[in-house]
Amino acid sequence: MLADHRLDLVLIGTPDHWHARQAIDAMTSGAHVYLQKPVSVDVLEGEAILSTARQYNRKVQVGTQRRSTPHLIDAKEHVIDKGLLGKISHVELCCYYHMRKNGNPPLEPVPHFLDYEMWTGPAPLRPYDGLPHGSWWRTFMEYGNGITGDMCIHMFDTVRWLLQLGWPKQISATGGIYVQKEGKSNIADTQTAIFEYDELNCIWQHRTWGNPTDPEYPWAFIIYGDKGTLKGSTMKYEFIPTGRGDRMVKDVVYEKEEYPADLNEPRIELNAAPATRRHMLDLLSAIEHDHLPVADIEEGHISTASCILANLSMQLNRPLRYDPQKRVCIDDPEATALLRRPYRKPWQHPFKS
Repeated sequence: MLADHRLDLVLIGTPDHWHARQAIDAMTSGAHVYLQKPVSVDVLEGEAILSTARQYNRKVQVGTQRRSTPHLIDAKEHVIDKGLLGKISHVELCCYYHMRKNGNPPLEPVPHFLDYEMWTGPAPLRPYDGLPHGSWWRTFMEYGNGITGDMCIHMFDTVRWLLQLGWPKQISATGGIYVQKEGKSNIADTQTAIFEYDELNCIWQHRTWGNPTDPEYPWAFIIYGDKGTLKGSTMKYEFIPTGRGDRMVKDVVYEKEEYPADLNEPRIELNAAPATRRHMLDLLSAIEHDHLPVADIEEGHISTASCILANLSMQLNRPLRYDPQKRVCIDDPEATALLRRPYRKPWQHPFKS
């Protein structure tokens, strides 16, 4: 397709293990890219995408749409930017959705309509059991980075945007398959990660079992300051002052009257539609006026790589410190070796050392 057509813009929403190769091929052909998160399955894939975007002067908007969510933009402008939280030194991030699939289906022949070799691409070739295609691939580490790579990235990226945070100084995590041991899925059902900054910790927790701590915020961030607390999700935000003061609550903005066609889309997330529209318009503006989009590839890479490093910390059972200039884990050659996943032949990893 890239060889036969001069494409201006490519939208990539494939499974994560294909993101890097497709994004880089699109940019080198001359196209700008809308790239779903996470941008990569390993850290050095992300570095390669970022380098390519800068080398070819292509705009890449990452699908971390909370940066374009109307009620969260309002929270940034009226709570964060006005300093209503005071000194901020603690953040909690969570996801308690039961997203992990626990089936144990038998092996079966690959259906005639599926090119399973091409679908698998650079990832390890698993025996076909009917699970990976569709949305089931998310439950296997071969194709992604589990709940942390899928869901933490959204809330962590939101907090980084709200608080203007860059790379964490140190990342540590623990977790594993503690409860749901019966199925084939190999992603963690329980995980806690700490993203450390100067005088600030961002703590992530997910469980794919049990009840959420707060049923109103099953997938959310909570920012604690000495003057107040900000709770936010895809559905609303809530500012709770310390002591006296007015609480602020703002719900998600729907655009059903302005865009009635939304109601006819069978799989649309109505709460996310306004954010997705603004996100795409921001990318088009970035292309037309030559500015970085709100979720530029560098920001998407930092958020993605931080979540991947949390998984590596859990795997190695020790904290990790990543140096984005040298592209190594500091004083940790074993962790550095894991920054690049092996590619299945004949595919070649895009990072050039």
